[in-house]
Amino acid sequence: MEETMKPREGNPLATTPISRLLMQFAIPSVLSMLVDALYNVVDQIFIGQGVGYLGIAATTVTFPFVTIILSVATLLGIGGSVYTSMSMGAGKHEEAEKTLGAVFTLSVAIGILFTVVCLIFLKPLVLSFGATEGMQGSLSYVLDYAPIILLGAPFSMAAIALSSIARADGSPVLAMGCFLAGAILNLILDPIYIFVLGWGVKGAAIATVTSQVLSVVILLVYFLKKGRIRLKRKHLCPALPVCGQVIMFGLPACMIQIELNKAVVRFGTGAVSGEEALSAVGIVLRISTVFVSICVGIGVGIQPIIGFNQGAGLDRRVKETFRKGIGIATVVSVVGWLGCILFPAQILRMFGMSDPTYLEFGIRCMRIFLMGMLVAGFQVVSSQYYLATGQAIKAMLLSVLRPLLLMIPLIHIFSRIWGMDGILYASPTADYLTALIVALLLWHDRTKQTKSGVI
Repeated sequence: MEETMKPREGNPLATTPISRLLMQFAIPSVLSMLVDALYNVVDQIFIGQGVGYLGIAATTVTFPFVTIILSVATLLGIGGSVYTSMSMGAGKHEEAEKTLGAVFTLSVAIGILFTVVCLIFLKPLVLSFGATEGMQGSLSYVLDYAPIILLGAPFSMAAIALSSIARADGSPVLAMGCFLAGAILNLILDPIYIFVLGWGVKGAAIATVTSQVLSVVILLVYFLKKGRIRLKRKHLCPALPVCGQVIMFGLPACMIQIELNKAVVRFGTGAVSGEEALSAVGIVLRISTVFVSICVGIGVGIQPIIGFNQGAGLDRRVKETFRKGIGIATVVSVVGWLGCILFPAQILRMFGMSDPTYLEFGIRCMRIFLMGMLVAGFQVVSSQYYLATGQAIKAMLLSVLRPLLLMIPLIHIFSRIWGMDGILYASPTADYLTALIVALLLWHDRTKQTKSGVI
């Protein structure tokens, strides 16, 4: 009993008011996520202005690779962060360091393996993801862009995963700073490589990978020299259960992008070509990612608070953190939705959408596809809550619910009935169905806790 109580005494995670902790942890997390999302958007702006819609289509086709990288790295980072926070809350320092070592090894090893496999089968893979051959096709642009992005996979995975552990280690500002440094470098290199040197999409990819290398170097220096928990050679052996979770959580997230790309290219709109439609959908997805990233940042920011207090047995602080996290994320979702609904043309023109037909489709795409953004904050924070409290089955259910169980079937069903409109309406339909199921799950949990006398 004494061992479990000891870490609670004097630890700010157990004693500081929740509102203040949210400011300390959520703001840096939000900024780091936002910076990452924004420099992806800026990439698209530079590519749209310097290369055109085929360049944007190439990055959209490549996005399934990026999605897998992000999904696996985020899973490793979030899972490692949750377990690290709970271990530190329970006073198990050695267990936290073992988690750090396992997460680092897995992120690098999976990144290397992923790169090798994808490069071997690159052309058939990108063709299956929606790339098109011919003079007006996107394939040549994809083959310029994708290999470089894939070579950066080990660095990207390690940076994302280690930044989550840094937050759990009590250094959210460092986690933000490493991505900020990478983003600034990327913003400097993008116009030089794309416009000055004339490297096109290849230059954008090189700039992105260079920024990822910088981010991971900063994090490695921290965990080797300055962190409360340290990266040690004896802890670099990954656990098999984590490998299984990577497969369960990572695959559904990329499948939705693959199916969406294929459906968009297949159905087109008549007035707009498949490649232009794919480019427009890619732009809208990048824009939505900015606001979703803020919500993810809030969810990631509350994880160390929830994880520590869960490990320390402070249930009321866990619930207060969760309620305030949902409230803030919902406000962000509503503001983001209003911006996209009220100013779609102004936003889309930044990406080089000047053709009236192309712009008209982009506006329609944005207004329909992003209707579900209103409930994005609620979904994201709820999913992070289940991860932070160690409820693996529910967290797994929520991770596959929208992309695998709802979105992919809806894309197939709706597109066969309503064509391109069906593809666009599949997204908000999946969003609201997911939000309803999450609400029912939370209501069931609360009812169960009330009956058992927990609350």
